[in-house]
Amino acid sequence: MSQQAQRSGILAKKLGMTRVFTEEGSVVPVTVLALEGCQVVAHKTQERDGYTALQLGSGTAKPKRVSKAERERFAKAKVAPKMKLVEFRVPGENMIEVGAALSADHFAIGQKVDVAGISVGKGFQGAMKRHNFGGLRATHGVSISHRSHGSTGQCQDPGKVFKGKKMAGHMGAVRITTQNVEIVRTDVEDGLILIQGSVPGSKGTWIEIRDAVKGTKVDDLPMPGKFTVGAPETKEPAKAAPAPEIKAGEEE
Repeated sequence: MSQQAQRSGILAKKLGMTRVFTEEGSVVPVTVLALEGCQVVAHKTQERDGYTALQLGSGTAKPKRVSKAERERFAKAKVAPKMKLVEFRVPGENMIEVGAALSADHFAIGQKVDVAGISVGKGFQGAMKRHNFGGLRATHGVSISHRSHGSTGQCQDPGKVFKGKKMAGHMGAVRITTQNVEIVRTDVEDGLILIQGSVPGSKGTWIEIRDAVKGTKVDDLPMPGKFTVGAPETKEPAKAAPAPEIKAGEEE
């Protein structure tokens, strides 16, 4: 993607997975992502910071859990304190004003995007699970060590274990980017984006969505993006209908 066409991404929260049906009746597994009030919090400029970027925030944080300096910065931007902040590099002509709230139709249906997140942590795992090793033979001299990784190093020459040797160790909890996944549906009213297939991370983690670097490009994308000026609207919970008044002398 050229620098001139580069747009800002979106920061969303992973809600989980479900499935949708196409018009032909086929089933498509999707991951549901919620925007959670994704707003522009600050600008990074070439003169002050040496590069141009948008700082986006999503999720509402309790003021007592935010430092005083951060509260003042959010107040200056007229934005509620955010739980997660992420920067997206964009050229100067594609900057979006501070306080603007990005909407779900920032991406087009059928568009390819790249998603990035922190994978699910698995803790300490063996070589078979961590690196997909096949393990040793079930018999013919192999005893006890069926799931071991085999030889670790060489003999006296070179007399050491090379760095990067695939062995047992900590698995997961690393940043992973999945490229060229498709936008299946968008819900502007509820702020939801449905992406085909799985997305790195567990439920409740923050996911970065960007226009795909590879693959088919979409020409009619909104530039510099689809957003609304001001705080994002929050839905009020539905209120129950008031009970009818009963006058004196009337039976219920």
